[in-house]
Amino acid sequence: MIVGNLNALSMAGLPPSLRQILAHPQATFAALGGREDGRWQPENCRWYCTIGEAHTQPAVERHTEYHHQWADIQVMLVGCEVINAGTRDIAQDNDEERKPDLFIASDCQLPVSIILHPGDFAVFLPGEPHQALCAVNAPGTVRKAVFKVPGDMLEGQI
Repeated sequence: MIVGNLNALSMAGLPPSLRQILAHPQATFAALGGREDGRWQPENCRWYCTIGEAHTQPAVERHTEYHHQWADIQVMLVGCEVINAGTRDIAQDNDEERKPDLFIASDCQLPVSIILHPGDFAVFLPGEPHQALCAVNAPGTVRKAVFKVPGDMLEGQI
């Protein structure tokens, strides 16, 4: 996992392909914040971004997920959330695949907690477990941009 802020991309240590995505003129904090909710995919790009509101909940009510083929870049636009994350592979043969390449882990340890404020982002590479939308103090509404990046775009960069 990688964490950073859209206004300090050089400090995040991003692989070139991810830095290029977040440096896209339409991926600035202001540009993302001004976009309507929904899916955005620039022409001739394999990655896409979904923007919208979501509701945080206590961590005990949130699921832990991971992906095999996609990396996530989760960018906070409005509000704040906790994302709990793991540092080890947790994939089990019996994990539920809720949607294509969205696996729900049953029982796992998540020793890392990150609080995202507006402009902050967290990158979860294929296989990295994460539990997003956990409430900081009390449940609330946030607005996020979630970029989905094909894992093969990262080959040889990490």
